[in-house]
Amino acid sequence: MTAVSAAALYIGVNILLLFFLSFRVVGSRMRTKVSLGSGGDSDLELRMRAHGNAAEYIPACMLGLFVLSQFPVPVWAIHGLGGVFTLGRVLHAFGLSTTALWARQFGMILTWLGMLGIGAAVIYVAVV
Repeated sequence: MTAVSAAALYIGVNILLLFFLSFRVVGSRMRTKVSLGSGGDSDLELRMRAHGNAAEYIPACMLGLFVLSQFPVPVWAIHGLGGVFTLGRVLHAFGLSTTALWARQFGMILTWLGMLGIGAAVIYVAVV
């Protein structure tokens, strides 16, 4: 596996996570017949935030992961950074979509660790 294919793996998984979260929002909108906003429905609002939160974090980190894959970075580093970030996103989405507060909290910690790692690595490869 090359660094580019490793990055592509995590990019694909995160795109599918965004699709899944979006699909849940649409399903809730159809159920509640609310086309804009949450209409005061707490379940729809929660699903909207789970999708919105993912949409806020995923694009920049996946771009960073792709940029890293264009440099001579070891494949294990792409897997490590992409895996930590992606696991964090999945756990956070699960925790936000259920009552599992531990998953949301641990997911956010992993997300931040992945973000810090990806950001620092991109800066490193840019200046070294």
